[in-house]
Amino acid sequence: MTNIKIATGVELHYQDEGERCAPVIILIMGLGAQMTVWPDELYFGLVNKGFRVIRFDNRDCGLSSHLDSLGSPNVIRTILSKKFPIHAHIPYTLDDMASDVIGLMKSLKIKRAHLVGASMGGMIAQIVAAKHRKKVVSLTSIMSTSAYPQFTFSNLKVMLQLAKARPKPNCRQSAVQYNIKLNKLIGSPAYPQDEMTLHQLAKQNIERAHSPEGFKRQLTAVIAGRCRQHALSQIKAPTLVIHGTDDPIFPITAGLQTATRIRKSKLKLVNGMGHDFPPVLMQKIAKWIAKHAFKAEQKRYKKSLHKVI
Repeated sequence: MTNIKIATGVELHYQDEGERCAPVIILIMGLGAQMTVWPDELYFGLVNKGFRVIRFDNRDCGLSSHLDSLGSPNVIRTILSKKFPIHAHIPYTLDDMASDVIGLMKSLKIKRAHLVGASMGGMIAQIVAAKHRKKVVSLTSIMSTSAYPQFTFSNLKVMLQLAKARPKPNCRQSAVQYNIKLNKLIGSPAYPQDEMTLHQLAKQNIERAHSPEGFKRQLTAVIAGRCRQHALSQIKAPTLVIHGTDDPIFPITAGLQTATRIRKSKLKLVNGMGHDFPPVLMQKIAKWIAKHAFKAEQKRYKKSLHKVI
């Protein structure tokens, strides 16, 4: 694991495993989540299937650059600015975060890669796949959406409960408890994780890095983001959409809409899965991603061979 400064001026912390000559998979994590949220079972599962796999901390998260100089945005004002002529301070956009992915690829001399994005990471991966088609061999969008974040009874209930449990400023123990509460609320009903496991994971994450202001800047980027449904028609890379039937953040319709908008995409619905990565499902999901990526590699190879002939 190491850090690298990319063209956007951001320093990204990343892990790069697998044979250098193997097809590359880049994992893009979601809102406020560090690269370690990608389960090792999934990460090394893909490495063991013959891929070079890279996971990294997004800007303002984990051990990557924390952009405190950009200020603290007003999240409520950003939400209101979507409906009313109100100016809101937007430190950066999802497009800027998509540029970070391209910058990482350029710095690591990777010409093309398979992109796998979860939640906000899925939004970023969609933007990269639409804007930089020649650089994306395949796309996998997990528990994500292609539209503006929608406020439903399910996610409003989660937000209200989290608002009540908001951690005390600069209190790590309070942040750990909040993290446990969050994971219980968004977790998979069919695959609940025990309290001890959730506590251990939360403690590890908070001890590794804790940036509430960075979270707000990322959240502002998500809220201020444009609807990507029209842009999805520009995606040519073979696409796999994975979505849980019990996702309380992005309901199942978000996955269905994403799959519908991307030409010839494949949809995998996971019964009982919420907005997390249940350990028991990681072997299956790794298998789906690997199979999808290998098929895309074969398709690209056949096209290249046809051009030579």
